[in-house]
Amino acid sequence: MRLARPMLITAAAAAGAVAIAAAGTMLLRADAAERIRLSEVSHIHGIAVDPRDSSRLFLATHYGVFLATDDGMAERVSDNRNDYMGFTPHPADGDILYASGHPAGGGNMGIIVSRDGGATWQLLSPGAGGPVDFHAMDVSAADPQVIYGLYGAIQVSRDGGNSWEVAGRPPADVFDIAASAVDPDFVYAATRGGLMVSGDGARTWGPTGPAGLPATMVQVGPDGNVYAFVYGAGLMRSPGAALNWQPVATDFGERVFLHFAVDRADPERMFAVTDEGVIRASTDGGRSWAPLGS
Repeated sequence: MRLARPMLITAAAAAGAVAIAAAGTMLLRADAAERIRLSEVSHIHGIAVDPRDSSRLFLATHYGVFLATDDGMAERVSDNRNDYMGFTPHPADGDILYASGHPAGGGNMGIIVSRDGGATWQLLSPGAGGPVDFHAMDVSAADPQVIYGLYGAIQVSRDGGNSWEVAGRPPADVFDIAASAVDPDFVYAATRGGLMVSGDGARTWGPTGPAGLPATMVQVGPDGNVYAFVYGAGLMRSPGAALNWQPVATDFGERVFLHFAVDRADPERMFAVTDEGVIRASTDGGRSWAPLGS
C-alpha cells in the first residue's frame, strides 16, 4: 500500500469535499434551470435516499441541496446556495432533515433543520461552543432524540438537537461517524487509525474492524447493519447487535467511498460518493457498483 494514497484520502475525507473539475461554474445555471446534469453537481458533502420517494437521492453540496434521479439528472430543492455538511435524515420522519455547514456569505451555520424535505431550513441550535460546523452528524434510529455531531471532538444531543454537550473523541483523526440503530449510546467512527466504536455515548473508544487500516466512511443502514469503507479492505459490513466485520466487495482499486446511503425501502439498493466525485449505485447489496445514471 503506497503511503501517499491514504494521506490523500484522509485529507479529502477530513475536508468533507468531493469536487468535479469546472462544475462550480456550471452550477450557476442551476437556479434558472429546472433540471441539470448530475455531472454538473460538485462538492458533494453528503447523500441520503429520499424516504418519501426512493427513486430520488438527496445531494448535500457546497452550493445547496439537490435531488438526483437515476436518469443522471438533478434539481435544486433548497431555497439557497449554502454549504451543507453533516447532512442526515431523521430515521422515522421523511420530511425532517438535519445539517450543518456554512452560509453562502461565510461563517458557521450551527445545527439546522428542515421540516419540508430540504426546501427551507431553520436554526435548531448553535451547538456546544458554537456556532459549530459539523462535518459529520447522525441521528440514532434507536432513539431519534439522540444525535451525534463531529466538530473537532464529538458532541451529543439527547433532546432532538436543541442542546449539546462535548462527549469525547477517538484517539485518531475522525472523518465520519454513525449512530447505532440498536443502542443510542453506541456510536461508530471512521478514523485515520481505523474503525472505532464507543458504547458510552462517545466518551471512550476502542478499535473494531481491520486493524491499522484507515477508514474513510461509516454508515448504519435501515436494517441495523453497519457499513464502512476501509482502505486496503474495501466495503465492510457488520451486524449492529454483534460486531463481526465481513467484506462485501474488495475490487475498488485506488478508489474509496466518502459518503454512503442505503434505501429504506430496499436495503439491497445503495449509493456512494467516491473520492473522484462520482456517485455510484448498487442494486445487489454492495457487491457490484456502477455510476449513477449509467
